[in-house]
Amino acid sequence: MKSALLAASLAVAIIFAALPAQASSHREAPFITGMPKVDGTDYYMFNSYEAGREGFVTILANYLPLQSPGNGPNYYAFDEDALYEIHIDNNGDAAEDITFQFRFDNEFKDIALPIGDEMVPIPLIQAGPVGPTAADTALLNRVETYEIDVVRGDRRSGESQAVTNADDSAEVFAKPVDNIGNKTIADYAAYASDHIYNVAVPDCSAGGKVFVGQRKEGFFITVGKIFDLLNLDPLGAPDAFPNALDGLNITTIALELPVDCLVTGDDPVIGGWTTASKRQATVLNPSPPDAISATVEGGAFTQVSRIGMPLVNELVIGLPAKNNFNHSEPAEDAQFLTYVTNPTLPALIETLFPAAVAPTMFPRDDLVAAFLTGVPMLNQPATVTPAEMMRLNTSIAAVPAAAQDPLGVLADDLAGYPNGRRPGDDVVDISLRVAMGVLIEDPAVAPAGQMPFTDQTRLNATDFDEAFPYLLTPLPGATN
Repeated sequence: MKSALLAASLAVAIIFAALPAQASSHREAPFITGMPKVDGTDYYMFNSYEAGREGFVTILANYLPLQSPGNGPNYYAFDEDALYEIHIDNNGDAAEDITFQFRFDNEFKDIALPIGDEMVPIPLIQAGPVGPTAADTALLNRVETYEIDVVRGDRRSGESQAVTNADDSAEVFAKPVDNIGNKTIADYAAYASDHIYNVAVPDCSAGGKVFVGQRKEGFFITVGKIFDLLNLDPLGAPDAFPNALDGLNITTIALELPVDCLVTGDDPVIGGWTTASKRQATVLNPSPPDAISATVEGGAFTQVSRIGMPLVNELVIGLPAKNNFNHSEPAEDAQFLTYVTNPTLPALIETLFPAAVAPTMFPRDDLVAAFLTGVPMLNQPATVTPAEMMRLNTSIAAVPAAAQDPLGVLADDLAGYPNGRRPGDDVVDISLRVAMGVLIEDPAVAPAGQMPFTDQTRLNATDFDEAFPYLLTPLPGATN
């Protein structure tokens, strides 16, 4: 049983073999590096552990990587020409059964000041203090809003219905401006909280919640030391170094939905992933009439970013296939099998640390089941088509934050990664151990398999909020 559960960690295996960037799927493929607004970085899906929210599932999809808090004057807006989606497979057939689509709109007010006898537009996205409520937008020069549709069946041809505000039936939701600084927004936590909405989802028996906005980056890793040929002690203290991403922000699309909204049959296991798509054609428009839009886009939507389990495209998929992985759908994942059965990370670790002898069994069949199907008796659907996505057994009760183990299933915390993923789950350490053969029982094949490998950076659930949307208030661009 334990070996089967440990196999669940595969989907994040192979952490450091080709680190091209700084964290989980941050700038993970050549094409997406030039499109940060549609670069999906992390996907979390877990049974809600906020008090009183039993029976709900929380989904967090992060975009716009590596945000420096003070990086004005434009800060970090979503792309209003893109389509952001969260997909749910609830019957194991590797195709979406429910999709939540997010479309954004940026209204530029062109706020101007009287300078002499001229009204001159200001250069900032705010003309004065903002908040404390979501309705306080008079001095915002750019107001971001979004709409949500739920599609059942194929994401492009299925039935689409609007998700509405449960309190007033509105179909448009406000996104808070980023945490510019506390002279602009005195109490950002309260201001952001006013942008958490109760939502009504068609054909769901109960309502849910939505929040879209900036958060403090939740991924934790020792980036610089890893780049420097693993310049750390992989068997040392798991919390010896601070999180290298501690000073950065991210932008989150957060949903909390009733379990029975996502599970429509007898099988409690769901799969999930997030994608972003752009129009097929983009034409530069150097002299737009509104002086804002610099492109004209048209054609069908084409998927350019995808993430389910963390680190897969960044550190499992080889360079020639990275763009293809971002473009592909889960049902097409058999084409990437070799990257799993013949991983490169263990060989690199063995070269740098000769005592850590890499597994000698190829193909690595110990990794295949968890990577594509979920783990039997944990989070494998009753009927499953192999495909890479985050899988969650919604029938396994959530564990309160104080009792969660950051090693998740490896530490017998079955409500944690890779049975879904919570903010405090240490996917890096789990993945290191799996890559070096922790689930291979034969010491002749994986002599280093039981070593407690670590990147020496660790957080836990108590380092995050214990209520929706769980990720912390973003860092301010300036303080006073």
